[in-house]
Amino acid sequence: MTKPISELFDAAAKRAVPVVRGITDDRLSDPTPCTEYDVRDLTNHLIQVLINFQKLAAKEKSDFGAEPHCMEGDWRSRFADEADALVAAWAAPGAEEGTTGSMGFPARTVAGMALGDLTLHAWDLARATGQDFTPDPAVVDEIGPTLAELAPMARKGGVYGEPVEVGEDASALERVLALTGRDPHWRP
Repeated sequence: MTKPISELFDAAAKRAVPVVRGITDDRLSDPTPCTEYDVRDLTNHLIQVLINFQKLAAKEKSDFGAEPHCMEGDWRSRFADEADALVAAWAAPGAEEGTTGSMGFPARTVAGMALGDLTLHAWDLARATGQDFTPDPAVVDEIGPTLAELAPMARKGGVYGEPVEVGEDASALERVLALTGRDPHWRP
């Protein structure tokens, strides 16, 4: 049986929050595997992602194109609070039902996108700042098929890079990273 998406968000958040809390101010200008973002910009983007996907869980309009200003004040605690709010939003009755977002995707697919962003960007930030990160295996199992299905459209839209080749012995996480155009062995 498929786990409720809120349980998967909770598992992903429990792994991502320590990574964000572990980012020191002197690392904010460091590069990340997402070449268009340094650590500050990627963290800012990820907080914006959490906020927008809360809105999508409630079938409200989101604005991913807005310039995010999420790194003011205690942004580490804000990230944790927004991650908790994301879990709660997707636990609300009806969140997984129907469609949501401007493209009318099934809500569970949209949730899979958010789960992928939370997990993969936590990996990006951990790599960029020299931290360990191991996502929950159930989360990786959930995002793999969703992101594979969306990959052609994401590449066309410039969201994913071209897939990276990995060996037959690659882990499930390495395969998902490679699918999205990330080198699983990236180091700053």
